[in-house]
Amino acid sequence: MMLKKLLLPACWLLAGCCFLSSGIAQTNIITTATPFLRISPDARAGGMGDAGIAISPDANAAYWNIAKTPFAASPTAISVTYTPWLPDIAKDVYMITLAGYHKLDEDQAFSAGIRYFNLGQIDFTDYTGTPTGSGRPFEFSLDLGYSRKISGTLGLGVALRYINSDLANGAPPNNGVAYKAGSTIAADLSLFGDDTDENGQGARYGVSLSNLGGKIGYTDNAETKDFIPANMGIGGAYTWAFQEIHKLTLTAEVNKLLVPAFPTDTSEDARNEYHAQSVFSSWFKSFSDNAYSGSLGAEYTYDNMFSLRAGYYKETKQMGNRSYFTAGVGLKYQIYGFNFSYLAPSGNGVTRNPLSNTLRFSLLFDFGEQE
Repeated sequence: MMLKKLLLPACWLLAGCCFLSSGIAQTNIITTATPFLRISPDARAGGMGDAGIAISPDANAAYWNIAKTPFAASPTAISVTYTPWLPDIAKDVYMITLAGYHKLDEDQAFSAGIRYFNLGQIDFTDYTGTPTGSGRPFEFSLDLGYSRKISGTLGLGVALRYINSDLANGAPPNNGVAYKAGSTIAADLSLFGDDTDENGQGARYGVSLSNLGGKIGYTDNAETKDFIPANMGIGGAYTWAFQEIHKLTLTAEVNKLLVPAFPTDTSEDARNEYHAQSVFSSWFKSFSDNAYSGSLGAEYTYDNMFSLRAGYYKETKQMGNRSYFTAGVGLKYQIYGFNFSYLAPSGNGVTRNPLSNTLRFSLLFDFGEQE
């Protein structure tokens, strides 16, 4: 309980809730550890309502659907993205992502990426409100992946992810309980289909299972470990090409959080039963809840150099009941790419998106001769 008293206010404010609490459970909103893994990691998809599973591949493909990378036009690409978090409240909270891939040949590719989420400085107190110190919590993940075409229009991909969450950074021991950084391993499995012609016109589709891994805890007590945000996403997109230099893409995507709802019964037995669930069984049990989100996005591109984007995102009450509109711009010059996205202010209190009224920025580099 001491850890929750120290960290819950800060994590709810800064990371969208990292621990389960009885107050949140009463509303039956599904929460997980390491929610930074569900933050949109690139500005292009961020401008399209956070829909990235089925759009054309780029350097950030591994974060959405790693099976896309063998279909990329450039043999090698790298991207870095800066995402501010709750800028109206804290100026030192942000996420930085670095991603890239390298195609071994026309049919296979390796991918890698890192996400670093800095939660700024947090002051800790005991149950009486007496200051006990301060810390700078942070979380990060490291990804390595491999993808391959199994036909001219279909690809498969797999990625392994190491996750580290040091939310108790600087927190003193309490009643003999020492806090530590939590860590676990997860995997992504994905499929991607590309039925476009040489002009880029046609359909794309994808299925992605992400963050399939173990629970994570912040003490040596294995019975208090929490689920990470395992997710299943399905997306489709269609591109129209006009006069060779004009392209219009529309995309739609649905995501299902594969985490069971915390019981409305707040008794100790109910909590213990919830934490005792195996990860594998929890994925299937999650389909009894209503934790879904949907995205709609559009992208207009002129001569592969200039892009305008717009999107809409909506989620169910068990996901948090947020909804918002997004907009974005993309520029491409030789090997350099620049993407910007803006999330319109929406919601109040817990339904307010931490990215409201913020500008995300991605810088991309494409190396080698494009196909």
